[in-house]
Amino acid sequence: MATVMETISAVNDDHVRGAVSDEEWAVRVDLAAAYRLVALYGWDDLIFTHLSARVPGPEHHFLINPYDMMFEEITASSLVKIDVEGQPVVPTSHPVNPAGFTIHSALHMAREDAHAVMHLHTPAGQAVSAMAEGLLPHTQTAMIALHDIAYHEYEGIATDLEERERLVQDMGNKNAMILRNHGTLAVGSTVGECFLRLYFLERACDAQVKMLSAGRDGLYNPPQGTPEKVETQSSGPGMSAVANMLAWPALLRKLDRIDPSFRN
Repeated sequence: MATVMETISAVNDDHVRGAVSDEEWAVRVDLAAAYRLVALYGWDDLIFTHLSARVPGPEHHFLINPYDMMFEEITASSLVKIDVEGQPVVPTSHPVNPAGFTIHSALHMAREDAHAVMHLHTPAGQAVSAMAEGLLPHTQTAMIALHDIAYHEYEGIATDLEERERLVQDMGNKNAMILRNHGTLAVGSTVGECFLRLYFLERACDAQVKMLSAGRDGLYNPPQGTPEKVETQSSGPGMSAVANMLAWPALLRKLDRIDPSFRN
């Protein structure tokens, strides 16, 4: 027999699913999956940090996490839909993180190709963000990420809407960013593409922290020209195809085996 909470959840799921388009529901499922994966890989930070995705349509509405839920709890129906002013499009009892609104609305508004925006505070990402050199080209994963990374200076907790202009300017046409003294960020034309970019960046940061823990004297520099070669190998439509047609479907299957409730 279903519990009272399960019954309420089922009614809520049915209400949201019936009130949105098939296209929006597909984005909701993908974004909920991304939240679950961030929790699975240990990249979450309690209820803090944020992943967002634009809702299909001309309104520039986007989906973001309810501020009072852990990432492992997020479902397709629990995501909050807000406008570029940070106001809920439909009534909700959940709060929205103002820092999440500032960072994500800036990039969604300025970049038509930024359908998904993801931001993390992992220890490795924060550590690299505090290193003067930033990300170093000493691993293959770093070389995959390095050519597409921008940097943004720390201005305090991102609640000042005036910071949006500087975020956009610093991002330019790059698809990943190291927020100095803060963490990592990525954008993508799909949730899957964005997640894969963030995955490479986080793996590179984690490897760099471990690499530098052994000291700098023994670092082996890659042969001259190889970072540039890796850039050509990992740029363009090929990487998008890997993300959207190979890696992301595989990650969804992984989640379905573990706990498919993100689809609710």
